[in-house]
Amino acid sequence: MSGHSHWATIKRKKGAGDAKRGQVFTKLAKEITLAAREGGDPTMNFKLRICVDKARSNNMPKDSIDRAIKRGTGESKDGFVFEDVMYEGYGPKGVAFIIECVTENKNRTVAEVRHALSRSGGSLGESGSVAWQFSRKAYFLISGEKLDFDKVFELGLEKGADDVQETEDGIEVFAGVENFKALSDAFYAANLPISEAEIRYFPNQEMDLSTEETLQVLRVVDSLEELDDVQQVYHNLNVSDEAMAALEGEE
Repeated sequence: MSGHSHWATIKRKKGAGDAKRGQVFTKLAKEITLAAREGGDPTMNFKLRICVDKARSNNMPKDSIDRAIKRGTGESKDGFVFEDVMYEGYGPKGVAFIIECVTENKNRTVAEVRHALSRSGGSLGESGSVAWQFSRKAYFLISGEKLDFDKVFELGLEKGADDVQETEDGIEVFAGVENFKALSDAFYAANLPISEAEIRYFPNQEMDLSTEETLQVLRVVDSLEELDDVQQVYHNLNVSDEAMAALEGEE
């Protein structure tokens, strides 16, 4: 599972730029809308609760959150119907990509994703072409001051966690997808500060590239994440400390 903390750093650095482009709120609203299909009460719908908490932590206005919830529950009649779609493909140097999107127009989305990959020398693949190289896992990042690692560790194992690690970003918890709700409920009940709670794809084996080649791939990731419909990009590239330093130098 190496590299996940590096990606937390990359995402944090990208956050300010994304906010300037107004993309964060757009993507959060889509997540909320999809989650609200299963019920508009965050206290009863754990997926919605997580999305709303994430939106609030990003200073998303309450009116925008409420509109997104109403769109998902059907109270809003704006005509948009969002759906989850996932694309698979390859970037530079054969790095495998899984690209999660939320869209109301799949034709537009697939065209934009294909263009972003092809202009970098990559290609869009068929369903299943790269997914076998990844495993889906529940992921939690608990961050804040005065965290009790032993408490999180014991609670995580009790509720089915496979691994609990302390990093510079906080405490990371990994588990099987089937244990996501039990862990989420337990962490919330314990009033733990959950920064991230998602089902993610983790590579079964990572690729090692040179620093310059790594930066080339990360620029493609940037171009994909700049698309409004793209929610998350996963890859099987090992981002080395040297590449991280070089990335920070480009900021």
